[in-house]
Amino acid sequence: MPIDLNADLGEGFGRWALGADEALLDLISSANVACGFHAGDPSILRKVCEGAAARGVRVGAQVSYRDLAGFGRRAMDVPSDELRDEVLYQLGALDGFCRVAGIAVAYVKPHGALYNRCFVDEVQAAAVVEAIVDYGGGLTVLGQPGSALLRMAAEAGLPTAFEAFADRAYESSGALVPRSVEGSVIHDRDRVADRVVGLATTGEIEAVDGTMLAVDPRSVCLHSDTPGAVELAIEIRRRLAEADVAVEPFL
Repeated sequence: MPIDLNADLGEGFGRWALGADEALLDLISSANVACGFHAGDPSILRKVCEGAAARGVRVGAQVSYRDLAGFGRRAMDVPSDELRDEVLYQLGALDGFCRVAGIAVAYVKPHGALYNRCFVDEVQAAAVVEAIVDYGGGLTVLGQPGSALLRMAAEAGLPTAFEAFADRAYESSGALVPRSVEGSVIHDRDRVADRVVGLATTGEIEAVDGTMLAVDPRSVCLHSDTPGAVELAIEIRRRLAEADVAVEPFL
């Protein structure tokens, strides 16, 4: 079956650039677009949305804690009503630029610390789900299998989709190894491509202790700030083609 390849885009801010958005838009099928709270300014959001629309790439809202200085990767404890409203605010911001580009926000995926927190924290996950429900339209929630976020989204009647990570190490619980741990981010091109082909053909990925995790993802994420992300994406596409696996949006 086809597999979706997603990447985090729009993560520059002002004069600071991060990631090769234009090059990656030619290689991925879904773009998780920063909504201004961990990265992304209005002009960057508009450019990414227009670029995605021109290439038929689906756009998802990558909502986060309000943490520009920490790139949304610092642990925070935000009251649930504030988090709900901040997620809703980010959805509205990205949706405006999608409308200008003639497309719509297709899905929601938390970023960084919020993503990891929503794997286990029902209170924070519930706030994110409430914001999506309030926004309306039944947006799909993209996340990790076994997470509190996807369970609570399904209970709220929202469509969900599983994803896996091409360049991140897994614990046996299915959670990601924290970035503070050496080896949590995988840089070897062959190993990353092998992992993606395995995910696409068997639905499994190996944890750091050797456990094989049944993920069965509809989408695989490659982080755009991983060094050599464009080259990694090119190799992934080449290896998937060799395995006769098409790359298509999951929605």
